[in-house]
Amino acid sequence: MTTKTVSDHSAAVIESRDQLIAHLASGEKPAARWRIGTEHEKFVYARGDHHAPSYDEPAGIRALLGELVQHGWRPVEEGGKVIALSGADGSVSLEPAGQFELSGAPLENLHQTCAETGRHLAQVKAAGETLGIGFLGLGMWPDKTRAELPIMPKGRYAIMLRHMPRVGTMGLDMMLRTCTIQVNLDYASEADMARKFRVGLALQPLATALFANSPFTEGKPNGFLSYRSHIWSDTDPARTGMLPFVFEDGFGYERYADYMLDVPMYFVYRDGRYIDAAGLSFRDFLRGELSVLPGEKPTLDDWNDHLSTAFPEVRLKTFLEMRGADGGPWNRICALPALWVGLLYDQGALDAAWDLVKDWTLEERQTLRDSVPRLGLAAPLPGGGTLRDIAGAALDIATLGLRARGRTNAAGDDETGFLEPLREIVRSGKVPAEQLLERYHGAWGGDVSKVYAEASF
Repeated sequence: MTTKTVSDHSAAVIESRDQLIAHLASGEKPAARWRIGTEHEKFVYARGDHHAPSYDEPAGIRALLGELVQHGWRPVEEGGKVIALSGADGSVSLEPAGQFELSGAPLENLHQTCAETGRHLAQVKAAGETLGIGFLGLGMWPDKTRAELPIMPKGRYAIMLRHMPRVGTMGLDMMLRTCTIQVNLDYASEADMARKFRVGLALQPLATALFANSPFTEGKPNGFLSYRSHIWSDTDPARTGMLPFVFEDGFGYERYADYMLDVPMYFVYRDGRYIDAAGLSFRDFLRGELSVLPGEKPTLDDWNDHLSTAFPEVRLKTFLEMRGADGGPWNRICALPALWVGLLYDQGALDAAWDLVKDWTLEERQTLRDSVPRLGLAAPLPGGGTLRDIAGAALDIATLGLRARGRTNAAGDDETGFLEPLREIVRSGKVPAEQLLERYHGAWGGDVSKVYAEASF
């Protein structure tokens, strides 16, 4: 989640809805300037007893951030505490219970993306050796209750933690017990954004299935393959979901801006502190009628903050975020951007991907999304069959898209190799969670703690 450190006093004051729409349009870039931004989270645990370290304890999260400063990262403070790092490889930030996230830099190709990931993991592993901590690549804590988890000292999280139980039953689980991999991608025009948004939403259940990696809760199987994805079904309906309006005729920046105006606010950031605005209306803010800041109108900085507080399966800022995947190991961190770049960054591939999904109805898309957390690739497809039946075709399209890009490394390899972990999942017929469940019921003898050896970086 976004880390705020200063108020941007130079940000333009918003006087009209048109400025909000124009901001979304400002993300347009020619294809030569499209970039790839990859975000990935991991759980931090003490190797001795597997507890989740607090911020302040010896060998805790603050100490971990301090170790990474030795690798050239610059500390970012809030309220006098280091809560993030910035550097050439993007930013390192903390999720609410100390999940450790790299928000990577915008890069030109997947070779650079995977190299960035490799550098980050090498750095955190070195820090972990010093501190006696490890890093777990799963979509959900396999054994922790909410009460066993620490809270990081970030102002926006305090507001969200208070607000979540008012609007859903699983919002606290989302904040405290889950990890994800995401990729951020560009668009050339409003029409290009709309086509990519639609393909991304319709095929997000495929990504959820291929990356499903959260089958355990509090030490036992939870009945799901991606419990992380299930959690979003009752987190906050006002800011989550499959956004049916994206598939309506005429969808574009204006319609998304209106959606965001209807998403209740969380906060306003002013001079180093978060002002609780949970449940209030950004439309009132536009009129200068926000009760917690009477007479004040929002800035573009406030709009950017607000855009970051909606959590649909695909999110629009000045780029598109693909949000459907569970956290996982190094090779799948590289595979997620490969999937979406392959599908969305070549026009032929984008058109072919749209052909796969264009006839699905609203109800069919929702049914698929609802069934995937439990069934994975066995989820029923619109028109018959299962998601497994189109997984190979989607990977073939992504392969063609990556091949058409022609981005090679020094050895002459193109980007298609990064899809191999997903091809192996399709060949085996078993998503990662199913493989973990097999081990749980077999070699692990029902001992979920064995996952620490299996899924650590």
